[in-house]
Amino acid sequence: MPITVLVVDDQELMRAGLRMVLGAHPDLTVVGEADNGAAAVRRARELTPDVVLMDVRMPVVDGVTATGQILESGCGSRVLVMTTFDLDEHALGALRAGASGFLLKDTPPEDLISAIRSVAAGDAVVSPKVTKRLLDRLIAEDPGSTRDAAVLDVLTAREREVLEQIAAGRSNAEIAAQLFLSEATVKTHVGRVLTKLGLRDRVQAVVLAYETGLVRPGA
Repeated sequence: MPITVLVVDDQELMRAGLRMVLGAHPDLTVVGEADNGAAAVRRARELTPDVVLMDVRMPVVDGVTATGQILESGCGSRVLVMTTFDLDEHALGALRAGASGFLLKDTPPEDLISAIRSVAAGDAVVSPKVTKRLLDRLIAEDPGSTRDAAVLDVLTAREREVLEQIAAGRSNAEIAAQLFLSEATVKTHVGRVLTKLGLRDRVQAVVLAYETGLVRPGA
């Protein structure tokens, strides 16, 4: 079955361009469009698309709020945020709300297609290193955007090490080499970290590592 996509952007030209790019791939189908966050939530509930391509700066309801509402609705859609600026605090808000990652609007078409496929398969597509730059800046500017480190007490010492490695932007293979473990063991640890902390994916793990102070801005 093709991957179904809901395109959300307040610019008609942007929506038309995305529809054209996605339409060139037989495994992707655009099932609907929305020009604001409120409409996006309604359409997501109606259409239950596999992936929602979400703009963050929109009228009526912004993309961050819409992302949270879509994920809380239980419709099963995953959200991929698109933004103009790579240091966009709105994009970070969407990640905190549960988005599976974000891309810049000038992302090459082939990378966009790959990202949609990855998100539909349950992966996160934003580079943790990009998220790290966002968090470095925003947490430094707003020390209040932190969480009690006690939430990490459910982790073993090894799992905390793995979380630190995830926050550093390392892949499973890189973590395995760093900690002298097999990739299969690292994969198991990553799964346990996400499950114990109630996280959707590695992106949210990076955010939590910063918010709890496990990793410090600039480290």
